[in-house]
Amino acid sequence: MDQECCWNRDVIEKDDCPKIGQGEEDLLALKRQRNLEKCCDCPRFMKDLKSMCDDNNPLAPVLIDFLAEYSRQKIQIQSLVSFLDNKTLEMRFFHELGSVLQSSVDLDEVLSVALTAITAGKGFGMNRALLLLADRETGMLSGYLGIGPKNIEEASQVWDEIVQNDMDLQTLAQNFRLNKLSSERAKFHDLLEQLTVPLSNKDHILIKALDGKLPIMVESAFQHPDVPPEMARLLGVDTFLLMPLITRNRRIGMIIADNCITHRSITEEDIHSLETFGFPVAFAIERASLYDKLQIELNRVTEAGKKLKEQQDLIVRMENMALVGRITSSIAHSVRNPLMIIGGFARSMLKNSPESDPKRSFIESIVDETDQLEGVLDEILNYSDSLYPTRDFWDVNQLVETALSDSADTLTSLGYATGYAPGHDLPPVYIDFKQLSYCLRTVLQNDINVISNDLSIVISSQSGEDCVILRIDDHSRQISQTELDRLLVPFSETRDLGTGLGLALCKTMLEKQGIPFVAQADVQDGIRYTITLPTRKEEQP
Repeated sequence: MDQECCWNRDVIEKDDCPKIGQGEEDLLALKRQRNLEKCCDCPRFMKDLKSMCDDNNPLAPVLIDFLAEYSRQKIQIQSLVSFLDNKTLEMRFFHELGSVLQSSVDLDEVLSVALTAITAGKGFGMNRALLLLADRETGMLSGYLGIGPKNIEEASQVWDEIVQNDMDLQTLAQNFRLNKLSSERAKFHDLLEQLTVPLSNKDHILIKALDGKLPIMVESAFQHPDVPPEMARLLGVDTFLLMPLITRNRRIGMIIADNCITHRSITEEDIHSLETFGFPVAFAIERASLYDKLQIELNRVTEAGKKLKEQQDLIVRMENMALVGRITSSIAHSVRNPLMIIGGFARSMLKNSPESDPKRSFIESIVDETDQLEGVLDEILNYSDSLYPTRDFWDVNQLVETALSDSADTLTSLGYATGYAPGHDLPPVYIDFKQLSYCLRTVLQNDINVISNDLSIVISSQSGEDCVILRIDDHSRQISQTELDRLLVPFSETRDLGTGLGLALCKTMLEKQGIPFVAQADVQDGIRYTITLPTRKEEQP
């Protein structure tokens, strides 16, 4: 019998076997391996086998049986190899997914990974996934996040992008979180907002699935007796899967997954895989949520500790200042009486002394120095009084007009021009009127000796957020910011600038009332004082 197939030759040429392709040249000299891998599918071998049957060769039926069994086992082995390959990919996927979920404590990252895993082709390959979270405080199951295309055009674009970039799951999730999380939230906002169900509604299919702790495959949703018609219309699909997220009998949330674009059937294997996936996702969401709450509590504790330290520092400062106040008050009262006697005698002597008296100049010096010392004593006593402000609600315009009226004679005698631009409809401010009046008079009459040619002071007021902003622009005094800062420190006396207590006392008084006092110096424009007066009582320390 002439044979067309090369199955019985030990060594063949490449053209002798049509089944040997490029890169398989080693089979030319390997008869047994060539017979197993190539001859069974070779048309030449089948012709030879048919010829053997026609010739009633007794080996033909045996070869046919062997060949059929070999083909059957080959197909079975290929099926097993394919199954093992799929399981290997699935195990790698679950390992990658688990490592990300176990290591992350960021809720957005966890949700990005979870929903990307459900919708990615390298994951479960669903078209759309919606996440609902249970809130025990509000007692509601509410839509939180969604992912998936809205139409076939968007789906094709997303799938092409994934194929071209060939990204792994973690990279896909990171890309989604960085570039698409906000847009997906906006896209599904209206849908998720309507997917809100009270946890107490035991008859709703979402709550049934959550309480039952098992996935529910919903088919024929528009005719399903347990699916509310508005929910079916909202989802727009006839088949979807409800996957509850449960940890230690605690209800975390719900995942709604469907194939709204491809309409591919959801298989039992899909349900089983998603069920396996549900617990680590629920646990990761719970851990991330607890971490967020822990961070909030930690921030609260940190802020409370900071405020406590500030209060302790304030108490120490107030105790120190109270001590200083008692000492200065005691000294001032002790010095004031003899000083007033000296001043009274000196003024009496000056009044009765003729202009030609050679001692008159000495008496005038005594009167001037006595007046200056009395002014210093008044400031010291005011410093003592500033430790205990008495606040109430007052009109800002009345405050400014009173200070201008009290300072008018002094300012006019020195050649100053003053102006006030009041704000409209100013609310009452919560202040110590006496102390604020003293501060305004001190600012208007301060004894900074560096005088310019522009002897003008302009006051303005305007409403702010829960406050009234009072500005005093003194164009007559031109000093540097460094020199002005020195004057805001108590008792920093200098010959060039002044006594150094007035402005510092104002700053101290206002700080006791929780009122910011800012002094900004400009060598060209003078000094701007900004006082922010509160309009709400509860904001005061």
